[in-house]
Amino acid sequence: MHTVVVGTSGVTASDVLAVARDGARVELAGEAVAALAAAREIVDALAAKPDPVYGVSTGFGALATRHISQELRTQLQRNIVRSHAAGMGPRVEREVVRALMFLRLKTVCSGHTGVRPEVAQTMADLLNAGITPVVHEYGSLGCSGDLAPLSHCALTLMGEGDAEGPDGTVRPAAELLAEHGIEPVELREKEGLALLNGTDGMLGMLVMALADLDTLYKSADITAALSLEALLGTDKVLAPELHAIRPHPGQGAAAANMLAVLKGSGLTGHHQDDAPRVQDAYSVRCAPQVAGAGRDTMAHARLVADRELASAVDNPVVLPDGRVESNGNFHGAPVAYVLDFLAIAAADLASIAERRTDRLLDKNRSHGLPPFLADDPGVDSGLMIAQYTQAALVSELKRLAVPASADSIPSSAMQEDHVSMGWSAARKLRTAVDNLTRVIAVELYAATRAIELREGLSPAPASQAVIEAVRAAGVQGPGPDRFLAPDLAAADAFVREGRLVAAVEAVTGPLQ
Repeated sequence: MHTVVVGTSGVTASDVLAVARDGARVELAGEAVAALAAAREIVDALAAKPDPVYGVSTGFGALATRHISQELRTQLQRNIVRSHAAGMGPRVEREVVRALMFLRLKTVCSGHTGVRPEVAQTMADLLNAGITPVVHEYGSLGCSGDLAPLSHCALTLMGEGDAEGPDGTVRPAAELLAEHGIEPVELREKEGLALLNGTDGMLGMLVMALADLDTLYKSADITAALSLEALLGTDKVLAPELHAIRPHPGQGAAAANMLAVLKGSGLTGHHQDDAPRVQDAYSVRCAPQVAGAGRDTMAHARLVADRELASAVDNPVVLPDGRVESNGNFHGAPVAYVLDFLAIAAADLASIAERRTDRLLDKNRSHGLPPFLADDPGVDSGLMIAQYTQAALVSELKRLAVPASADSIPSSAMQEDHVSMGWSAARKLRTAVDNLTRVIAVELYAATRAIELREGLSPAPASQAVIEAVRAAGVQGPGPDRFLAPDLAAADAFVREGRLVAAVEAVTGPLQ
């Protein structure tokens, strides 16, 4: 099994995906253990002094003015975890919780948090045992960290609360730890706070969304090319010299991908109606511009994610010169903004895909295709209601595009008077990514059927490869009406699992 070694200088997006989705093992680097021990010595020295230090010998948030005596500090750290584990609502997905735990471990290992090496090792042990704390949908405002989600994870470290075992069964955490020989931790000064104070949940969801969207943007280029073919459109608008004079990188990449799919097509450029087209509709002609803008938004989001992956987010932090300083680095604004940006881009990509699908189904705009791509229009409804489903998904995507980061609800008696709502932005982006996948799947279903209805004209080799692969995957071609939901589900799985991109790249080579 692949092993991810966590040092002091952060981790990569591929590390997060390996641990969260593929169950990779986690090990602590020797430098991380040394940094943990050195920072802990600083915290222990401060804890022994009579002067109050936030997070070490004081309360938290609006209660930070109280100095806590030494005999109460273990109770203080235990209490902050218990009281902050106040999430509600449905359970969060296993991959999100694993990303959350791994990214908190990454910050702990930076040596800036003051956590003991044995606590960090127990965090790694939980991940390696496949024990996943039960984390709930609601409880983070995206400031002072993803507090409730991280608290539920820390609760499991203490052997309290519920967790999911490697077999998928939810049981008391104490039982699961005992079965795997993991000793619950008793938190000391600073440790409870250090386990709760990070942007790890929203960052983990950003990293996974970027990975999914990378596949979806390639998929959207493919379905746009298939629709262009099915509508007998022109590929001249994809010429590199046209995109060079408006040099947005994403736009050029999208146009190049569409050209690669369409290479060798016998359908592009034909006109079968009485009023020859001078130009294709915007949803066809402007596909690279819309998909390209989304790609460039992803590039910015990836830059933010990489910076966060290299960060140590905690409050207070232990500095190399021995100071323990309060700060505001836990504020989730940088991550929240790009999560919202991505939801906007996803909604627009879905919107233009739906417009192409609708064009394929409308006999007045499809240039010779039967109404709704039906076998016997009137007797058969064809893909009429598939487009309804797609339209409903797009409408939902537009609602999900309303930014969460524009909102702020003060908390903690106005001490935390401006928050990012980044966790909420991440949660709605996950839904948006799911819905975008379904929208692209419907366009794929319609476009492949439409191409097959163009008798006597040969699609591009890459398009033919897609048709053959999607039919082999259980998505049926033209014919009389049938139970449509299974076909759409199979198309969804074909896109979601990356098989659409794989089918094209087997012909074209890697897409951009």
